[in-house]
Amino acid sequence: MPWLRYLAFALALGFLALTVVNASWLAPEPKGAVKLIADGGLRQLPAPDDNDDVPCPGTRIEQPAHDYIANTARSIARAAKLGAHVIAVDVTPTADGQIALFADETLDCRTDGTGPVRGQSMAALKALDTGHGFRAEGGTHPLRDGETGAIATLAEGIRAAGRARLLYRFTADDAGEADPLAAALRAAGRDPVAAGDGFHGPPAPIARIAQIHPDAWAFSPESARKCTSAYMWQGWFGIVPAACRGGTLIVPLDRQWAFAGWPNRLVARMEEAGAHVVVAAPGGGDRLAGLTFPEQLGEIPASFNGYALVDDGFTVIPALINRFDDRSQAEIDAAQAALERRRAAR
Repeated sequence: MPWLRYLAFALALGFLALTVVNASWLAPEPKGAVKLIADGGLRQLPAPDDNDDVPCPGTRIEQPAHDYIANTARSIARAAKLGAHVIAVDVTPTADGQIALFADETLDCRTDGTGPVRGQSMAALKALDTGHGFRAEGGTHPLRDGETGAIATLAEGIRAAGRARLLYRFTADDAGEADPLAAALRAAGRDPVAAGDGFHGPPAPIARIAQIHPDAWAFSPESARKCTSAYMWQGWFGIVPAACRGGTLIVPLDRQWAFAGWPNRLVARMEEAGAHVVVAAPGGGDRLAGLTFPEQLGEIPASFNGYALVDDGFTVIPALINRFDDRSQAEIDAAQAALERRRAAR
């Protein structure tokens, strides 16, 4: 039937046109290289049975390969020294108007304190044992009694980061928490736009911080999902969705194939739209999951110049930037043993 031949020809022509429009190899190669975002600086990784359904999620950890705790000045400084380009830190206001770097809304799970973080002064937070609540496989508490006074202020975190950029992560969906953070940044002499910093968290504080710093990188999980899901179908027609303009696109390692023009054409489109592209590990669900194995770096195209979120900075960062690797042999051996246990548990 002639109409079937015409239909087949039209479909083939359309497929050819879309292939050319989205051809990565026809796009200019992006300038620069991948930039690593160290989540919390250096952090402990959750045990395989740790999830949001258990009491105190995030405190049941693998047998530690090191003694660094996320968000502490010591952890941030070591991640920066290893070569992290960006360090994600959790920000929480205190009762006396300061900003503490701490991930939970309450103290009960991670520390030897109790009650809301926001109800405590910074001095009271400094008196706590930051590693008290971490429980390793086997029921031990390997970080207990070792990190008293380690809950960092925003200013301490900024100093520890050195030349690394910071990604400030709000811990509550409260627009009122954006202004204290902006004030604390001013007091610390930190211009987030000039420094290349960013903001992440629930919609309300992100909307407010975007009003205060309209030129800063700011995104919520919801806005990133909108950009990502829209591009996954509109991108094949050469369209950059409105949700991606000035937004953030998340590319899971195991779904790179689903993104039109990956990597070069996609990067060119997002750069033109003023958007950021972040590679994340597979299986993160609502929480962005970072890389936990050095070999995952090999799954990222060499021409990609966006960001990659890293959960295990102690092994992944040196695998990419070995010129800054100052780990002792004992630290390397412990990290390698932790990797082998993690691979076996997959």
